[in-house]
Amino acid sequence: MTRPRISARISAISESATLAVDAKAKAMKAAGRPVIGFGAGEPDFPTPGYIVEAAVEACRNPRFHKYTPAGGLPELKQAVADKTLRDSGYRVEAAQVLITNGGKQAVYEAFATLLDPGDEVLVVAPYWTTYPEAIKLAGGVQVDVVTDETTGYLASVEQLEASRTDRTKVLLFVSPSNPTGAVHSPEQVEAIGRWAAEHDLWVVTDEIYEHLTYGDASFVSIAAAVPELGDRVVVLNGVAKTYAMTGWRVGWLIGPKDVVKAATNLQSHATSNVSNVAQAAALAAVSGDLAAVAEMREAFDRRRRTMVRMLNDIPGVVCPEPKGAFYAYPSVKELLGRDFGGRRPQTSAELAELILEEAEVALVPGEAFGTPGYFRLSYALGDDDLAEGVSRIAKFLTQAR
Repeated sequence: MTRPRISARISAISESATLAVDAKAKAMKAAGRPVIGFGAGEPDFPTPGYIVEAAVEACRNPRFHKYTPAGGLPELKQAVADKTLRDSGYRVEAAQVLITNGGKQAVYEAFATLLDPGDEVLVVAPYWTTYPEAIKLAGGVQVDVVTDETTGYLASVEQLEASRTDRTKVLLFVSPSNPTGAVHSPEQVEAIGRWAAEHDLWVVTDEIYEHLTYGDASFVSIAAAVPELGDRVVVLNGVAKTYAMTGWRVGWLIGPKDVVKAATNLQSHATSNVSNVAQAAALAAVSGDLAAVAEMREAFDRRRRTMVRMLNDIPGVVCPEPKGAFYAYPSVKELLGRDFGGRRPQTSAELAELILEEAEVALVPGEAFGTPGYFRLSYALGDDDLAEGVSRIAKFLTQAR
C-alpha cells in the first residue's frame, strides 16, 4: 500500500489567502501589468528611523551574535509588560510575556497550549484567515458565530451564548477586527468579558490593531476591562501593524505564567529565540513614544474615509464604516449572478478573479474570511493608488447588467 507523501494534518492546512492574492498581484506587476493590490495588510510606510538605528547598533553588539533565551530578551519582555500597562491598563510581569516570531506564531502557540482534541473555540466571522488553521493544527474545533453588515460585524452576547456548548473552552476576541475594522464599545467589551468569566471560558484576545481606531471608537482591552477573567485570558500582540514592522517578525503572547512557560517550551523546540536584531528593534519601538504611530493613523483615517465613500457610491456595494484597523469589508452580494460582459460570477471569489483579470485590481474575497459575498480591501497603501484602484473597481462593477 502506498502511503501519502504528506501527512493528513499538514495537507489540511490552507494557503494564506491574503498572502496568495498579494503574491499573484506582485507577479502580475513584475510581468508588466499595472496591478493595484488591496490584498495584504501591510502599512506602506517605512519603519521609523530610530527603530532601524537600534537594529544597526544591535548588529555590532557581540551579545546578539549568540543564542539568547528562547522566550525573549529579558529587557524586551519587561518593556512589553511596561508598554501593556501604558497602553491598555493591564498590569503583567515580564515572566508573563513570551516574545514570538511575529504575531502568527503567538496565535499558533496560544491555541497549541490551550487546546486538546475536540475542544471548541468560538470564533466571530468574518475572521482572519490564520485563526482556523491554528485551531485545526491544535486539534480544536472552530465554531463560527456569523455576523454581517447589518450589525457592523459585531457579535452579541446572545449570539455567543447560542453557540456555546459543554465542549466550549475558548472565546477568540478581536477588537479592532481584521478583516472588518469593527470595534466593540467599552460596554460591549465588558458584557462579553463578564459572560466569558461567568462560564469559565478562556479568552484569547488579539490586540495587534490596538492603536488603530478612528472617530469616536476606542480600543479597550478585555483583559483590563474585566478583571474577573483572572488567569484565563491570553493577549496576543506585536509590532507589525503599529510600527510598520511587518517584515521584522516580532510578536508576543501574554498570559498566566503556566501558559507562558508551556508555550515557551514549545517555542524552544520549534524556533528557539527570535532574531536578536529584530528584538532590539522591537525594544526601541515599544519603549519609544507614539508620535510616528499618530502620523500613520492620521493617513489611514484619511484613506479610510475616501475608500468608504467611493465604495458606497458603487451601485450594489454596501460598505459599513470601519472603526479600526486598516480594512474595509464591503458586501457585494447584490452583484453576484449579474452579467459582466458575458460572464456571470456566482461567488465573491469568482468576482474577485474577474476584477483582477479585467480591472487589474487585487482584493481578497469573503470566502477567505468565512463569509462569502464580501471583499476585503486594505487601505494601508498610498492615496493615489487607493483612489485609482477603487475607481477601476467602480468602472468595472457599474457594467453589471
